[in-house]
Amino acid sequence: MDRDNMNKKADFKPYVPAEQAPPELTVTSVVTGILLAVVFGAANAYLGLRVGMTVSASIPAAVVSMGVLRILLRRKSVLESNMVQTIGSAGESLAAGAIFTMPVFFLWAKEGAANRPGMLSISLTALLGGLLGVLFMVPLRKALIVKEHGVLPYPEGTACAEVLLAGEKGGTSARAVFAGMGIAALVKFVVDGLKVVPSTITMRIQALRTEFSTEIYPALVGVGYICGAKISSYLFAGGILGWFVLIPLIAAFGGETVLYPGTTPIEQMFIEGGANAIWGSYIRYIGAGAVAAGGIISLVKSLPLIISTFGDAMKGLKGSSMEGEGAAERTALDMNMKVVLGAIVLIILAIALFPDIPVSFLGAFLVAVFGFFFSAVSSRMVGLVGGSNNPVSGMAIATLLFATMVLKSTGDTGAHGMTGAIAIGSIICIIAAMSGDTSQDLKTGYILGATPRRQQLGELVGAAVSAVTIGGVMLLLDTAWGFGSPELSAPQATLMKMIVEGVMDGNLPWTLVWIGVFTAIVIEIFGIPVLPVAIGLYLPLRLSVPIMAGGLVRYVMARRAAGAATDSEAGSGILFCSGMIAGEGLVGILLAVLAVVGVADAVDFSGSFDTGIAGGLAVFALVVLAVAWAAMGRKE
Repeated sequence: MDRDNMNKKADFKPYVPAEQAPPELTVTSVVTGILLAVVFGAANAYLGLRVGMTVSASIPAAVVSMGVLRILLRRKSVLESNMVQTIGSAGESLAAGAIFTMPVFFLWAKEGAANRPGMLSISLTALLGGLLGVLFMVPLRKALIVKEHGVLPYPEGTACAEVLLAGEKGGTSARAVFAGMGIAALVKFVVDGLKVVPSTITMRIQALRTEFSTEIYPALVGVGYICGAKISSYLFAGGILGWFVLIPLIAAFGGETVLYPGTTPIEQMFIEGGANAIWGSYIRYIGAGAVAAGGIISLVKSLPLIISTFGDAMKGLKGSSMEGEGAAERTALDMNMKVVLGAIVLIILAIALFPDIPVSFLGAFLVAVFGFFFSAVSSRMVGLVGGSNNPVSGMAIATLLFATMVLKSTGDTGAHGMTGAIAIGSIICIIAAMSGDTSQDLKTGYILGATPRRQQLGELVGAAVSAVTIGGVMLLLDTAWGFGSPELSAPQATLMKMIVEGVMDGNLPWTLVWIGVFTAIVIEIFGIPVLPVAIGLYLPLRLSVPIMAGGLVRYVMARRAAGAATDSEAGSGILFCSGMIAGEGLVGILLAVLAVVGVADAVDFSGSFDTGIAGGLAVFALVVLAVAWAAMGRKE
């Protein structure tokens, strides 16, 4: 660390001095935080299972906590609001880690290759991974949060602190979140509940043998706005490559050819199922190869950072274990290191011993090694580029490849070996996601003057509640629609399934996969970020189009501001879109409940009243205009 950064650290004073001890870990903050963990965890799980992407809930959780505690409950402690945000954001992070991998168990159950997982198996796996993600961050806090203050910006953690401090000054930006929730909930219920408006608008382009389609859901537009025009355009470019280059090529040259893994002539496939049938048989394998290559490329490019971070983590672990707690200030108190290390050992043993978790002692050892390694990497990554750009899926892919090869080399093959590999990947994915979230929350607490030990306890509470929530949500959604269905495509989990099966059984169409790999390499040579383009290639075009629409709104609003105060991480447009994602996700859960209990048909008016494509376009236009209207507001 250079002299200027050392001076920044030495001169730093938190908002609440260490000498003061306002309310922090209270019954009110814990209960409110638990409710937010359930809401954001369920909403993000639904979003991730639909489109394969999740968004950070830290900022909207901070806004809601500030609004509920200060405006409704008249509580005055900013540290109490911070605790609500800390617990609440844990739900989103654990859900993000779980939905990338755990639906694979359900997909295998439908194929008869494994038993359908129960509530205990899902929640226990998620719980142990979530707890490890928090505990691994305890010895890393001083190295990454304190010593690197002024070096690692932790953008979302800093933005959360801004929101909570705005609440101290009377800010009311929680209205944007609740407005977004209400609008998205209404649209979702009209589209998927009443079914008076089509959810997807499709136009077949016969001359190119392809289709242009878009979904009209608010959450997708919100994702595009949050990601911004650049990332959204990369996703859209991947979709254009797949649907307007590769599909027309396959349809034009395929003719009567039966190309593996398809089982019918390509011409017949297009006539019967359209471009979507060609995408399902061929393009998604090319996209899978591109996504896998993109994840590995991102890790390789980060190797210098990974190595240096791991070294810092080792030094931080040594320093934390040697420092005494007796003379430490309140703002420097971590959980007892002996308790933390003991808990980590017990959790690793539990992973190996619990029969509901299909992981052997070798697998538990891999979890311990990869878990701590990727905790350090994840924490450093989110410190530099934010949680939304944390390459959790890349870490999961690397883990799955290595774990599957190790298990196969030891003779653990077939269904048992594949379920073991996915279980290892699931825990690692959750650890990486939780570590990133915990480090952002600890950064917020460091700025505000929170007690680290209490924040760490709050994270453990949030992880425990979220683990139970994610188990219930997964079972509910699978029962209502089923993973891999049009309603819940679970794209990331489908990719992980393909990787494990491909390594273990060698049954992938490797020609298509390698086309995707080299497509990713070409994209990287051009200097374009690989992962967003690869994800756009892997996803159906109907998902990329509304995301692009949201990104365009963000771009237009930024241009309209002409250098003025544009929408920041805590701005009204971001908060409105975060609310839309939460609102749509919650109504999605509600509709799943109605489907399971058998009353969904009672509110279905699709047979008697349908507005057709015109109605869908009108709703989509209204959603885009609502986002633009919200974005015209300024940061409080």
